[in-house]
Amino acid sequence: MSMRGPGWRFILTSGLFLVFVLLPGPLALGRDTEEQLLHRIQSEQDPVKKAKDEIKLARFKLTEIQDAYSKGDVEAGAKLVGTLVDELKSSWKFLRDSGRQASKQPQGFRELDISLRENVRSLQDLGRTVSYFDRAPLDNAAKQLDEMRDEVIRALFPEEKKRNPKNSPASQTTTSLGSPPGVR
Repeated sequence: MSMRGPGWRFILTSGLFLVFVLLPGPLALGRDTEEQLLHRIQSEQDPVKKAKDEIKLARFKLTEIQDAYSKGDVEAGAKLVGTLVDELKSSWKFLRDSGRQASKQPQGFRELDISLRENVRSLQDLGRTVSYFDRAPLDNAAKQLDEMRDEVIRALFPEEKKRNPKNSPASQTTTSLGSPPGVR
């Protein structure tokens, strides 16, 4: 019996088609649903995993925001913008409260930084397409998220401790080169 006939090709194609059509989208693609994320956030004990799930949930909210504004439902969009900011604030809080040092253990912090940058850009882009009178929630949220991103960046890349100017190599070179011979 040969599997090269047109009948087998039809059966294989039909079977694959049914698998992709009958399985729900998120399950077939390995993506979480909003409800799954909410449940996991409530039950998760690891603050990094919890923060990453909050970031994923924020992506859902951003899509809902874009849909609401594209349909002209400004009120719903503005409420969702507040929810988006709350989700990302919550993610930042989980990471801050974890006791982890971002510069040494950046897991979660990096993802939050990337998410904040992408969300700020998306909100700004969306604001350009919305009436001037409807932009305030988008602009305010973008500003809040940008400020939060600055905090995350400072956590990831803390400033060096300020050196004592008298002991720094640059000041010793200047002193020895800038003063007359024999005078220090």
